[in-house]
Amino acid sequence: MIVRISRALGVGAAALLLALPAQAQQFINVLTGGTSGVYYPLGVALSQIYGKALPNTKTAVQATKASAENLNLLQAGRGEAALTLGDSLSDAWKGDEEAGFKTPLKKLRGIAAMYPNYIHLVASADSGIKSLADLKGKRVAVGAPKSGTELNTRAILKGAGMSYKDLGKVEYLPFGESVELMKNRQLDATLISAGLGVAAVRDLATAVKIVIVPIGAEVIAKIGDPAYQPANIPANTYTGQVDAAATVIIPNFLVTHEGVPTDTVYTMTKSMFENLDQMVAAHAAAKAIKRDNATQGMPVPLHAGAEKYYREVGLIK
Repeated sequence: MIVRISRALGVGAAALLLALPAQAQQFINVLTGGTSGVYYPLGVALSQIYGKALPNTKTAVQATKASAENLNLLQAGRGEAALTLGDSLSDAWKGDEEAGFKTPLKKLRGIAAMYPNYIHLVASADSGIKSLADLKGKRVAVGAPKSGTELNTRAILKGAGMSYKDLGKVEYLPFGESVELMKNRQLDATLISAGLGVAAVRDLATAVKIVIVPIGAEVIAKIGDPAYQPANIPANTYTGQVDAAATVIIPNFLVTHEGVPTDTVYTMTKSMFENLDQMVAAHAAAKAIKRDNATQGMPVPLHAGAEKYYREVGLIK
């Protein structure tokens, strides 16, 4: 009798469970960049933070060609969070075809301003390159095709009154591959747009003698884009770099698309700022991420979920 009652209760409980609507699992795919850059370790940290803050969510990290690819993937709904350079984000919103955006990407929404990218124009000491003009006729890696780095390279050369035609050989490569070619003396220089202390430049500097080629304020002024600002790579950031090097910084942003639910993006935004120590542990560039600066310079509208968080903390009135 007891067994029969237990079985009856079991059947009833099963029927009740079947009658309840199943809670759909959410997915958050974080779009980053090459594994030897800064985006990738920060993306891994973000996915871990999101996974804890959103228990019913499956998170993933995708290595990509960075900014332009990330933004096109977001527009297509093939990612929920992405890191991007500010100039690429502005170009995507406007639909700049030369920058890799055939139409304006109007589904993009902002989450937060992050840290600045420093333009590292790195030459091997043996190449004799000490200035932008010295790049003429040399073998140069300019970044993966249509990546934020490659767009930065075009802008820097333009500011110096040059183009790819002035270079001896142009290689469209991500950071890791360009560094390997430089180690093997198959390249003279590479441009790497990333946070300070980027692994690719650290790796290269320990293998061969390098020169951080200065990019002066006069070159930046001729670029004519407010996203490009003068700065310095401090001395001794990399092995053998005894002097500070004038360069350019460009802000990075964390973005999403309009189809991600408001509550999800609210939690994504809040959890990141409550776990910045985890971001810094993933890469020192995250030390520059400040909540007070989160909405500064955002080229696209904020997502409603991010806006809700910033209103809650008093950043937006």
